[in-house]
Amino acid sequence: MTTDQPKPALRAVVPCDPGPTCVGRFAPSPSGPLHFGSLVAAVGSALDARRGGGRWLVRIEDIDGPRSQAGADRAILRELERLGFVWDAPPVWQSRRTELYRAALDRLAAAGRTYGCACSRRDIADSAPAVDGARRYPGTCRAGMAAGRTARSTRLRVDAGETDAVVRLVDRVQGEIVQNVECEVGDFVLAHADGQIAYQLAVVVDDAAQGVTDVVRGADLLDSTPRQILLQRLLGVPTPSYGHLPVALDRSGDKLSKQTLARPIADVPAAQILCATLEFLGQAPPADLRRAGVREVWVWAAQHWNLSRVPRLRGLPAPAQWC
Repeated sequence: MTTDQPKPALRAVVPCDPGPTCVGRFAPSPSGPLHFGSLVAAVGSALDARRGGGRWLVRIEDIDGPRSQAGADRAILRELERLGFVWDAPPVWQSRRTELYRAALDRLAAAGRTYGCACSRRDIADSAPAVDGARRYPGTCRAGMAAGRTARSTRLRVDAGETDAVVRLVDRVQGEIVQNVECEVGDFVLAHADGQIAYQLAVVVDDAAQGVTDVVRGADLLDSTPRQILLQRLLGVPTPSYGHLPVALDRSGDKLSKQTLARPIADVPAAQILCATLEFLGQAPPADLRRAGVREVWVWAAQHWNLSRVPRLRGLPAPAQWC
């Protein structure tokens, strides 16, 4: 189940696989061991796909090489197996799919939707805040870079007044979201000077290539979703339905993550941690389920999963023992 896939052939810019009505996925970054915050997304996405009678996939998002930790991808897959997860196709690695991302970037460039940008983070430090807490790009290089400067990145040209720049979606957990990408984000990065493709483009290409129809993930990515929908429109690929689960927060109120030294869950009994995750997601498993086997936990969870019970919040405190 953890066998490597061969490098994908470039048959189309964004090949879409036919499949059942519902295809979900879990896409961890291999920057460290699996922790409670990641498990919330894994459980929610898997149960949502299974409840819909569909398929569930795993994708290793290792395109950001410097942040990837050697061996973490395999450790995450082993931990998922220990916890009883079963995926319906071999996992894929983003680092082996760069041809697909480059083809999509070339397509956007051919349509006149990209430009080279010489700006550093320091150059835009005084710009207005963007919706996600970063800085809105002011369009400094839109009409061309200043003499003597070279491109540090490739940006998407988000045209002011363009209908597609205003994105409306009804998130299955968080409700209606409206974002004017031009006003609230500006022209955003698609690729860096070293050739590394940005997350926003890679995730759009991957979801389309894998035929993903239902994205269930953490609410820390909610503000990015309109950018992804805009790219889906420009590339002519389907837009999945979205459901953004509350992010697990540590004692300081920060997102539980590998960077904040979240506790790995490898030493925790499977039924115990799975039930804690179900409780966090508002599913109210019976107390005695913690003493059951892994299979019994999954059977109960599949029978009782209801996304409408998930708290409509962007973040919730994680159980103290998992911080």
